[in-house]
Amino acid sequence: MEQKNNKTNAASPAAKTFEGERIAKVLARAGVCSRRDAERLIESGRVSVDGRKITSPALNVTGKNIIKVDGKPIGEAEETRVWRYHKPAGTITTARDPQGRPTVFEKMPPDMPRVVSIGRLDFNTEGLLLLTNDGELARHMELPQNAWLRHYRVRVHGTVAPEKLKALAGGVTISGIRYDAVKAELEKSKKDEPGSNTWLSVTIREGKNREVRKIMEHLGLQVTRLIRTSFGPFQLGTLARGGIEEVPRRALRDSLGGFFAARKKDDK
Repeated sequence: MEQKNNKTNAASPAAKTFEGERIAKVLARAGVCSRRDAERLIESGRVSVDGRKITSPALNVTGKNIIKVDGKPIGEAEETRVWRYHKPAGTITTARDPQGRPTVFEKMPPDMPRVVSIGRLDFNTEGLLLLTNDGELARHMELPQNAWLRHYRVRVHGTVAPEKLKALAGGVTISGIRYDAVKAELEKSKKDEPGSNTWLSVTIREGKNREVRKIMEHLGLQVTRLIRTSFGPFQLGTLARGGIEEVPRRALRDSLGGFFAARKKDDK
């Protein structure tokens, strides 16, 4: 009987207890994390509502509820903001790293609000990383069905076969994983690049884990440098390495009008 009571105390109230929005969505809107990661936080018992720990995301909340993560109240949802960040190589796109490697969030200016990354770049990849205070937007842009193009410059070592690059347009299966169409082209030779190093321009839609590196390895090429130059309508441009710059609100609305329109409709 005692076990049953303990379970009841830790479980979530029924979703119909409150009007409002699902708690994972509220956490995402407040910039805590993406909606998917919010569900993981809840299931691990790190979220409480009105002093009561919850373990299921099947719960609606309103502004009247006191929501805490790891014992700290979350902030109110603010207007969606996005920043372009030129991630240096040798940093990891997580809040914490068990191996003690430097994270991108340690490099943020002191006046930055809490932000999450839109997608990730691996430890040795550099270039454009988008950051936002809106976890729901992050999830929207990461979904494969939204088909945001990612452009990369890739320096490879090895012999590049143009016909193999062209064949990637039909997709490729590597170790049982299917990668959709990839556009890969040779760049014009760079005079300052010695030996057999070659620069490629690569465009993908899915952004699967280490996708570009795995495809290059499949072609027998060693990646010696990987730079993301754009994600959807957002460009790295001339942003200095380690630099961060907020996307103007108007440009954000122009680029993501469909997302904001759908959210407005859902909020009614």
